[in-house]
Amino acid sequence: MKRLFALVLAVMLALPAIALATSVGTGIGINIETEKFKPLIWMCGDRVVSDDNIQQGRTGSSLEERFNNYAFEGEQIGWTVLVMDKNGIDKVKDVYVTVGSVQGEGNDIQANCQRENDMDGGRIDEACNARIGEEKLDRIDTDTMAYYTCLLTVEPTSSMYGQYWITAEVEDLDGLQTTFDENEYWYFNPVIALKIDGALNFGEVRPGTNAYSDTLLVGNDADDGSGVMLDMFITGTDFYDPASSGAKCPTTNQLSLEAFKYYAVNGAYSTMGLSAANDEGYVPITYGDHWDKSLYGVAEIIPAQSIAGGYYLANILAPGAEMAMTFRLKLPEPCNGDFSEGSIFFWGEAI
Repeated sequence: MKRLFALVLAVMLALPAIALATSVGTGIGINIETEKFKPLIWMCGDRVVSDDNIQQGRTGSSLEERFNNYAFEGEQIGWTVLVMDKNGIDKVKDVYVTVGSVQGEGNDIQANCQRENDMDGGRIDEACNARIGEEKLDRIDTDTMAYYTCLLTVEPTSSMYGQYWITAEVEDLDGLQTTFDENEYWYFNPVIALKIDGALNFGEVRPGTNAYSDTLLVGNDADDGSGVMLDMFITGTDFYDPASSGAKCPTTNQLSLEAFKYYAVNGAYSTMGLSAANDEGYVPITYGDHWDKSLYGVAEIIPAQSIAGGYYLANILAPGAEMAMTFRLKLPEPCNGDFSEGSIFFWGEAI
């Protein structure tokens, strides 16, 4: 009995030794789904509106005088934007300017934006107001952020006419799109026109006397809703008798433009008191049969109340607005003939 007991005990004592000499392990998997981050885009402070290269206004290439939302062929609107994609800036497929009839993503792409390569990891421009919810972003992360320059040039009327929403938009490789918050609403290539109500008729005039016309209305007849503001000018030519009548006024068969003057009213302003006006408030007409920049400062209808860029508040007409104009003819003596061949021109330049 003793020998059997000892054998059983020996076996029992050996079991723990076998367990301690062995290791065992197992593992479990994990489930992670990386967010497909919808890219973000912010408009920063560098926003410009530029004139075309054909006919620039008083202020040159800058359109600082443009205070309504209209633009013509060749003019440009530009923005600097900041783009962010937490999946990586290289995940951004494209950044572009869109034009369409509604706000938001998915309008027609008109111009691609240019990525800037001078990112230095510095502070974000305060004007970008870059935020994710309430979190304000302060520093550039070059792995997830980049600046872009976006420049839209207005195309001809055949492809751009009327009112449009425009904005810059970012799209990533997953097709996720975002626009910056500040969508803009523009009237592209509005029709500009002048309206003249009345006729310049002096009737029969005695040589050596003054005659006055009926009052004309000269108005801005641009497209409704366009907001086009017109800077107004007047020029003219000498006048001639188209018939073979032996005309002479006073020394040759020509009636000088200098015989004509005009009086104009636009709201609170008139030609009365201008340095070139006579006692009645009538001012002379500048010679010219076409419009160009040489008329600045010499041919405005009412050059009063100077504002930024060399423009005159009294000389500007909004759509539908009109100036009242009366003309005076001081017919020379002697004078003979009916001088109906010649012109007085009215010009309106969109500012």
